[in-house]
Amino acid sequence: MSLEKISCPIALQQYPQILLAHGGGGRLTHQLIAEIFAPAFAMGDRAQQDAATFSLLPQQSKLAFTTDSYVVKPLLFPGGDIGSLAVNGTVNDLAMMGARPLYLSAGFILEEGLAMDTLWQIVQSMRLAAEIAGVQIVTGDTKVVDRGKGDGIFINTAGIGAIATDLTIAPQSIREGDVILLNGDIGRHGIAIMAAREGLEFESEIQSDSLALAELVMALLAGGVEIHAMRDLTRGGLATALNELASAANLHMMVEETAIAVREDVRAVCEILGLDPLYVANEGRFVAFVPESEVEKAIAIADNFPEAGGQMKAIGRVVDRAKSLVSLRGQIGLTRVLSMLSGEQLPRIC
Repeated sequence: MSLEKISCPIALQQYPQILLAHGGGGRLTHQLIAEIFAPAFAMGDRAQQDAATFSLLPQQSKLAFTTDSYVVKPLLFPGGDIGSLAVNGTVNDLAMMGARPLYLSAGFILEEGLAMDTLWQIVQSMRLAAEIAGVQIVTGDTKVVDRGKGDGIFINTAGIGAIATDLTIAPQSIREGDVILLNGDIGRHGIAIMAAREGLEFESEIQSDSLALAELVMALLAGGVEIHAMRDLTRGGLATALNELASAANLHMMVEETAIAVREDVRAVCEILGLDPLYVANEGRFVAFVPESEVEKAIAIADNFPEAGGQMKAIGRVVDRAKSLVSLRGQIGLTRVLSMLSGEQLPRIC
């Protein structure tokens, strides 16, 4: 087929060029994936998953494969940096598929003029994060672009992991009555990035929640917890992740606002800046969908991981399959629709 005869499916009169919001994890990101990338690469339902799963040969164990790129600004921030973020983010994408992370690649696009000390610090941070997560960085690539063309450093990481369960962990496995578990407070990563970028100072320093979740997830699976689906709460935050799953599985979720932990300092900053913490990015938080009978077991196991799972609690449940919808019951009992993020709250937070 001639490329000249293929017309772009995006409404060009509305979006003739890429916007920052196309990378924000919300509606425009999903439109870009659904209308440009997924059809071109015949991805189908896999386009909205954290990783692809496959077997190299029949009867062999299944593998998970994922890739992600990191353009966070600033490069160094309270609680982490672009290097540890790149490792943890890819490790977490594999874990969300029920895979034990094994190997990573790392590709670097460096800008001419980047301080060698900064590069050294970032690389050493990646090494330490990989050691903590139990993965090996086994291959990579480096390119250098002209001064002013790369904003310091961009990193791409790809990861391979071994599926550690016979469960099918996917949105389509979610069932009516499933309980939604959240492993801790939300919003810290996005606010830490914003504070560092804009030079904002608060009484207490807000640090990113960036950390690897694979050890906790592997413990849940080894402990026999029946997990139907998982999703980490990165771009677009909790609200966007829940909407992604509700749309993919065609189901209705009811979430309790009073059950969602937001630190007071994070909530205060969000109010000052006009942000909703439900849409603010995280890098160490995820939701898991489990049958009600599995909730106590899951929380008991998570308690053994104070940083990653010590605050795990139920925040809602799957109500029915009548429609793809996420509802939020507020503190005074009123219910509102929790929609997909339509614009870009905080650009370049990962």
